[in-house]
Amino acid sequence: MALGPADAGFGRRERPAGLAAGAPLSRVPDPARALGLVAEDLLACETALRQLTHTDVAAIPAVARHLMDGGGKRLRPALTALGARAVGWKGDLPKLMAVGELIHLGSLLHDDVVDDADLRRGRAAAHRAFAPAVTVLSGDFCLARAVWLAAEHGGHAVVTELARAVTEMAEGEVLQLAATGDLNLARAAYYDVIDRKSGALIAWCCAAGALGLGSRDAIGALLRYGRGVGRAFQIADDVLDYVGGAGKDQWADLKERKVTLPLLLAFEQDPSLRERVRNASDGDALTRIGPDIVASGAVARASAAAADFANEAISALDTLPASPYRQALVDLGAALADRAA
Repeated sequence: MALGPADAGFGRRERPAGLAAGAPLSRVPDPARALGLVAEDLLACETALRQLTHTDVAAIPAVARHLMDGGGKRLRPALTALGARAVGWKGDLPKLMAVGELIHLGSLLHDDVVDDADLRRGRAAAHRAFAPAVTVLSGDFCLARAVWLAAEHGGHAVVTELARAVTEMAEGEVLQLAATGDLNLARAAYYDVIDRKSGALIAWCCAAGALGLGSRDAIGALLRYGRGVGRAFQIADDVLDYVGGAGKDQWADLKERKVTLPLLLAFEQDPSLRERVRNASDGDALTRIGPDIVASGAVARASAAAADFANEAISALDTLPASPYRQALVDLGAALADRAA
């Protein structure tokens, strides 16, 4: 792939954002040790992301840089690197790592326009800083660049599975929109949404190297691991809305009547909470219900569910050969589920 020169701001960040910058995640195995195994790969991926979002259409790198400079965990590149190293993939790893992050960046640009969000990662959402149409089209650029990159550096199986994951992501977004405000949402429907929205891409990232190698057993193991970690990660993120921390505003989801696992479990435990949430007059009234949701035990149960999904994910790795990279996937999966415990 022919690339233009890096933009003027390229290379200023000495360390990758998010996980690799030491963001605290857990009281269980330290993710920094796991990520240290692929630290150089993460740095190279950060460089690749700046190059891959460069084009002589100046608005596109400006929008992408606005989002990337806001930080982010870089979870998807880290999982791509660890999964690929665990199976002995020998291709251009930083570019393979960039695929999942480009898909994620594109989806965030689209999501913020759909949600009419004001902020992303503590700064103005891209469509507030740039025109909404430019933001949407820049998101399209990120998605297209990712598919091109996957085909070039992974091959048919890699890009086919990526297309399947992106299809699921779109389906999940539509399902989530349809479920907005549905306080009668079934738990199975919630899992379906998060599996499609988050789990599909995380699973692809974990298995990308195995897909490139065509290793059937490793593909299955890493896809199962990624799906389980995707569930655990999203549930832990939903729990943070009720306990605070990790940069999340406490009660933000509740004030939007966003139906997540803690709220679903609270309704199951105390059906009167459903009517209280339904009848709350405004965000302040909903915030006052928050402590009662926590007191119902629903938040603790949701955290336990995240841990269960993480344990199931980790067990899928047993078929992979023992290595520091497999152990890093184990430790990272446990840490991601434990963020809000």
